[in-house]
Amino acid sequence: MTKSFPYIQHHGAVTGVTGSCHQLWLSPTASLLIDCGLFQGAETSGNGANSNSLHVEFKLETVKALIATHVHVDHIGRLPWLIAAGFKGAVHCTEPSALLMPTVLEDAFMVGVKRDAMLADRFVSLVEQRLQGHSYKTWVTLINEPELICRIRFQRAGHILGSAYVECDIHYPATGHKRRIVFSGDLGAPNAPMLPAPKPPFRADVVVLESTYGNRNHEDRLTRQARLQTVLEQALSDGGTVLIPAFSIGRTQELLYELEDILTSMARLTLPVILDAPLATKFTSLYRELKPYWNDEALKRVSQGRKPLTFDQLLTTENHAQHLAMVNRLANTFQPAIVITGSGMCNAGRIVNYLKAMLGDPRHNVVFVGYQAQGTPGQAIQQYGPRGGYVDLDGERFDIKAGVHTIGGYSAHADQRGLTQFITGMRHWPEEVKLVHGDPQAKQALATKLTEQAQTKGHTLKVTIPTG
Repeated sequence: MTKSFPYIQHHGAVTGVTGSCHQLWLSPTASLLIDCGLFQGAETSGNGANSNSLHVEFKLETVKALIATHVHVDHIGRLPWLIAAGFKGAVHCTEPSALLMPTVLEDAFMVGVKRDAMLADRFVSLVEQRLQGHSYKTWVTLINEPELICRIRFQRAGHILGSAYVECDIHYPATGHKRRIVFSGDLGAPNAPMLPAPKPPFRADVVVLESTYGNRNHEDRLTRQARLQTVLEQALSDGGTVLIPAFSIGRTQELLYELEDILTSMARLTLPVILDAPLATKFTSLYRELKPYWNDEALKRVSQGRKPLTFDQLLTTENHAQHLAMVNRLANTFQPAIVITGSGMCNAGRIVNYLKAMLGDPRHNVVFVGYQAQGTPGQAIQQYGPRGGYVDLDGERFDIKAGVHTIGGYSAHADQRGLTQFITGMRHWPEEVKLVHGDPQAKQALATKLTEQAQTKGHTLKVTIPTG
């Protein structure tokens, strides 16, 4: 069947929420990639790529550029394999993302490709030569040919620092045909710490929309902060540790921001906050450098003398020996503490050592503040922990006696209300919304909600759930 241009081919985040990768075909000889991320847990591309097989399973001859919506590894983590497969184009992103990306890619290379610092440095240098950071709200022309003009614009997405949704304007001068296609990337929740909330586009013909929380709404910020404070006070009385698995960039910094506020307002909470994650420590430092991109609330706190990311009770570990000593100390003493460490889905990293040492002790608590993909240990602990179940870690079974809590309001993703508002808040509605980056139930619930909203407002809207 002959395709009419432009059209979109999905190479990831189709059957789940990780591995985001979408190819925007502009002509038979020109296309763009929007993100190229790692898969996690049991999720796959549908064409053979998964968390264990990271080959790029599509041809690259037509790909002119990679557009990165933000620097989480489930959106850019396959860049080493993309370059190995022959990709030679530029990498476009926002200015903050351009500052953050080299650190993300160095870690992705060391963990996923080869633990060789020299090779990792060479790879990062290669990417930096192609990296082009752009201001928000500024049109950037990628292709300007007699038969095809394509330009893009980044808009704030409110997910992590530097995150963006991307507007793609496509014009075919010979026919006068024009299309505007929007890729949401990951949209942030309203009233999130530190970042301005995303505003809907003015118009679009097609929107590729994430749907991570398309079937639920988050707790409001006051409620979630109160729930977190309750868990911390319980830890203080039990002499236990509160383990918070969190991704190094975005979630960790928002948690530090909220914890500083709780500890400031409740002087009796003298819990140490241990950031046991060297990568997260690097990103926290970079976040401080990117203070001009913080929202008004965060900047006001700084002007009042507060230190949202460097407060007195915050401790960090410098090396693996200190990490192991900290695990042993907290597991075998009655010193209450908060530990933030990765990975966010408990499938790797230092959190695994903490879980092995603490899951069997009811003094301790595990607090999930982000999405747990199917097939990850985090998802198993979240689902079976409250029932007194178990989880397999590194091939060994561990009974779950620690408390398990989920505080959904801390998600860096928009909920159903926010996702719906992204479409319904547009001045000129799209003809079609394609739902990606979500579980089947989330996509279907969001599709139903968007269809209902369109009917209520008298709009014609096609909502589709791509399969590839």
